Amino acid sequence: MSAQGPDAPEPSAEDPYAEDLTRLAALYGVAGSYSPSPDRTVMASATAVTLALAALGVDASTPEAARAALDARERELAERLLPPTVVVWSGGTSAALDALPAGTRLRIETEQGETRADTDRLPHGVHRLTATAPDGRTAEAHLVVAPAHLPTPTGRSYGLLVQLYSLLSGRSWGMGDLGDLAELSAWAGRALGAGFIQVNPLHAAVPGPPTDPSPYRPSSRRFPDPVHLRVEDIPEYAYVTEPERLRTLLERAARLREAVLEKDELIDRDAVWELKREALELIREVPLGPGRRAEYVDFLAREGEALEDHATWYALAEVHGPDWSRWPEDLRDPRSAETARARGELMDRVDFHCRLAWLTDAQLTAAQRTARASGMPVGLVHDLAVGVHPLGADAWAQQEYFAAGMSVGAPPDAFNSRGQDWGLPPWRPDRLAESGYAPYRRLLRALFRYAGALRIDHVMGLFRLWWVPQGRPPTEGTYVRYDAEAMLAVLVLEAERAGSFVIGEDLGTVEPGVREALRERGVFGTSVLWFERDWEGDGRPVPPEAWRTDCLATATTHDLPSTAARLTGEHVELRDRLGLLTRPVDEERAEAAADTGEWLALLARLGLLHGTGGGHGTSTEEAEIQAVHRFLLRTPAHLIGVWLPDTVGDRRPQNLPGTWDQYPNWRLPIADADGRPVTLEELAASPRLHALIEVIRAG
Repeated sequence: MSAQGPDAPEPSAEDPYAEDLTRLAALYGVAGSYSPSPDRTVMASATAVTLALAALGVDASTPEAARAALDARERELAERLLPPTVVVWSGGTSAALDALPAGTRLRIETEQGETRADTDRLPHGVHRLTATAPDGRTAEAHLVVAPAHLPTPTGRSYGLLVQLYSLLSGRSWGMGDLGDLAELSAWAGRALGAGFIQVNPLHAAVPGPPTDPSPYRPSSRRFPDPVHLRVEDIPEYAYVTEPERLRTLLERAARLREAVLEKDELIDRDAVWELKREALELIREVPLGPGRRAEYVDFLAREGEALEDHATWYALAEVHGPDWSRWPEDLRDPRSAETARARGELMDRVDFHCRLAWLTDAQLTAAQRTARASGMPVGLVHDLAVGVHPLGADAWAQQEYFAAGMSVGAPPDAFNSRGQDWGLPPWRPDRLAESGYAPYRRLLRALFRYAGALRIDHVMGLFRLWWVPQGRPPTEGTYVRYDAEAMLAVLVLEAERAGSFVIGEDLGTVEPGVREALRERGVFGTSVLWFERDWEGDGRPVPPEAWRTDCLATATTHDLPSTAARLTGEHVELRDRLGLLTRPVDEERAEAAADTGEWLALLARLGLLHGTGGGHGTSTEEAEIQAVHRFLLRTPAHLIGVWLPDTVGDRRPQNLPGTWDQYPNWRLPIADADGRPVTLEELAASPRLHALIEVIRAG
């Protein structure tokens, strides 16, 4: 048979090549098929499987190559004493260790510098394990010892969900910032009794213009974006030697803010960053005092090579542009001599970007401290995106960990017959395991430093991801499996070390066993009211008492219509105006109205549809939104999330999946029912917001 190139024929099921390819793929965690529903199995194309194997460094392009790779892999696994990473849960055993030959000697070097000969009562951490078999074979592995279960939050609390950029105050520079986040946290904790604030990913973006406004396609997940800095809160701001230039920048920032709040213009992230970067250049000229200098030096030492790589990428991007695939060839390698030389020549710019990471980290830490000081038991809940931009800093600095030529997405389903390609390169599971999950551990540790909890977007990705070969449609992808036990163990370990917990976004199609595995380790799920139907039974809304306990229960998310839009059917009209409907609009309206009607009927039967009183005239729409939240309070969910735009009747979604330039995704300020932008100060004084919060607190 000819090689499996882009247009090669698919092998038949009876072909020995097909059998070898299927067995080889299974040994590397590459799926030969998937089941979109219990009664249906879809075979992955041989081309997709072959390309996924190639991204893992395995040549299966010809029958001969596949047979040789299969033989080599089977020999390797037969002779291997240990996998590269071994997991032991506290109080449990390890299948890998149990399978060692009788008489095998163990030597464990712990993170704490101790040497052990067995796994009894090992401290939590990632240790070095050496096994020596009686026949003289030896193997080394990373040993992850993790708590068996994360502690669940004590008591029950509610919190506000917000996209930070959309929350402008009278002090913002055209988009919400970390000063606004601290202000929101202090007010919500002290005045509203909120237990947490959940925000969108604050990861560093690929620089523009134009900058991709999506917080879910960042340049780096490891370091935050300095566009979120509150410039005036930086200690050195007060000592800038050119106050006139700062005053001019403040005036320009006020015009940006007014354009969004008063002139119905979109949030312009690039314009905001242009002003902040100029201000930060001025602030950097102010010498750091001895104490501040010591803090900065400590930060540099703590972050080490990862920060140096991050700052180097941004310094090089200033010279060569943000697409590192177009840089001079030697600079595409972060470890090349030419990159080291360029880093030296650009040391001033490298230091500038290191300084920005330090300042942003400090303000994030301060925001979490403010949230906890306000009485919040959790504080800030940060969001971890699924992946990173293929041309960004992480993809450049960590090339060995990413699968070249692959993109993460989703297979076709009932909602998207063409599947999805998110344009994010996936991590290689083999390289992660060989490193003891080092980049994953460092990422989690960085985020947990200023998070009371972490939301994991598409948490199913800890188990498997849909890999789409670049240049191919999403329908021609295949699932690649990760060591879910190791991924979970590292997640639970780092969360426990930080005293935090984890919320998994597990909406949509979830393979059997995933939710159970997450629950076993104390990872919460996410339940959105409109999706909670008995899909395996009569399809009716699930009554509140049947909801799960270990979840964040909410009415909507950033990717869904606001509650007001769903209740009024305006979400259908929006998609119709944009030409996004695949059926006649009357059919869509009827289905949406029937769906909403079923929920409202259930709310009425439960006696939840009534006004709030208190002197605030409650419209039918407000009463229905309040009833939706009364319903959430009837569930046993530990956490109740309130989408902040819902508190003032906002109609517009922050993101409309399936659109690019047809809709202003990620660029809208929070607005009231009439579409008028609402500031943080106006939110704090809103009768409608307080009426809804009164309902929640009473519940």
